[in-house]
This record gives sequence, C-alpha cells and structure tokens, in this order.
Amino acid sequence: MDVSEVTNFQFSAFVQETGYITTAERVINWDKIKVQLPLDTERPSDSLLMPGSLVFQSIEYDNPLEDDLSWWRWKPGAFWRSPYGENTSIKYFMSHPVVHISWDDAVAYANWAEKRLPTEAEWEWAARGGRSKANYPWGNEPINNSPMKANFWQGHFPYTNTKKDGFLNTSPIGSYPPNDYGLYDMSGNVWEWCSDYYNDSTYNLDKIKGIAINPKGAENPYDEREPLTEKKIMRGGSFLCNDSYCSGYRVSRRMSASHDTGLSHTGFRCVKDI
Repeated sequence: MDVSEVTNFQFSAFVQETGYITTAERVINWDKIKVQLPLDTERPSDSLLMPGSLVFQSIEYDNPLEDDLSWWRWKPGAFWRSPYGENTSIKYFMSHPVVHISWDDAVAYANWAEKRLPTEAEWEWAARGGRSKANYPWGNEPINNSPMKANFWQGHFPYTNTKKDGFLNTSPIGSYPPNDYGLYDMSGNVWEWCSDYYNDSTYNLDKIKGIAINPKGAENPYDEREPLTEKKIMRGGSFLCNDSYCSGYRVSRRMSASHDTGLSHTGFRCVKDI
C-alpha cells in the first residue's frame, strides 16, 4: 500500500504524461445524471451543468446541522488544480493530497501507476496497523488528546474551526505520525476511495456466509437513501471530521458516493499486488 495519499505533485505527473481530464473538468452529461434522480426531476440550467465541483464552506449558526447540503457550494471551475474555484492554485500545496478526485479519476491514475485501489477490507486491515481492537490507527486514545494525531476539525463543526493543528483544509503528507505499518494519514486529511461497491447490507450478507477471507465487497451497489445511485466506498475521514458530527477517522467508519462525485475533501491512495 502507498505510504501516503496521492499528492498534487504525483497527480500532476500523471496528467502531464497522459493528458487526462478529470471528471470535474468536464461538462456534466445530464442524460447520465438524470438516471440517478427521481423521474420528475427537472433539468437544471446550463450554468449548473458546466465543469465544477463541490467545495466546503462554513455556515452561520442559525443553519440546522442536519442540513449537510448547506455547507457545500457548487464552484464552477473547481477541480484538482484549482481546488477552491476559479483563480485558485495548488502552487504551494504540491505535497498535499490531491482533491476533487472522482472514483473514475482515481482508477485512471492507479492504472497508469500499474497499481489499483484497495478493497475496503484491505484498507481497514492496513489502517489498523496490526492493532486488532483499536478504534483508531494510533490506538484508543481520543483524537482530541495532545499531541495531535491527525488532520481533523477542531472547534464547533461546521461553524468554527479553531485550527489548533495549524490547518484549515488539507495538510502536507507526513504531518502526523504514521501507524504501526508506517502508513500516514489513515485517519483524517482526505477521504480515500476504495474499489468496493457500497451496499447497506454488505456486513449482514458477509455475516450469513461466515468468516470472510479477504472479502472483495458487495456484488451489487445499493443505498436505501438513494436507491438509483451506484455508489463506491470511501474510508478514513477528512479534515472536516469532528466527533460532534462525523468521527470519520475511526478505522471502521465508512462513507459512500457515486463514482463520478468529486469533493474538496476527497482523494485516494493505491495498492500494488505482490
């Protein structure tokens, strides 16, 4: 497994050699998107179908915490090289993890690097670092205890980030101690794509089968909340995670998104078969 998340420097080399265009840089194909939505969904204006991505934005205290869409803004022109929208740059962030990466983008990079994305089971095994009963890659000590163990949200999410760790968004790789396998940022910084489909019933199905030896994930995707959307697994949490809302830095925590989704806190790392 890669010791760190793929950085802007590494992804730049891939794009320079291949000319690859990421999902966030392409005009949105409404015919492909609408099959994931209720039949009566109206086609949005062309301005909302232009290239772009979702960027986190703090909200005012009077916004309900339950409305997670309130802290995401669609930013035209946002993609891996301009992570916060038009006229932004990664010039001083080449050692930070690349973001706004869809699952499709991650697979394209992995193929170029002659690697692949980890399965969810491989990812969790690696994140535990040989600790069989630990909640976090570093053990069971709460994340808020000093010294800092990962890049996460300090303060009152999603309103105020105190930046106690020195970072508002992503941090350079290697900013925090590795786990016992020598892997960095298995908690926090950015969510990481896995190869598996997301299915609500994955664990129950595996339990019925008995002991699972190196499981590869669900055969079919299914999310009861969005049954028309095929989703992939994400692991590890991000700089937006906080115990008051999302303890994504737990080694067993899962998130999911459609394969064409890009966000300002989503990246990946690769594995290579021996």
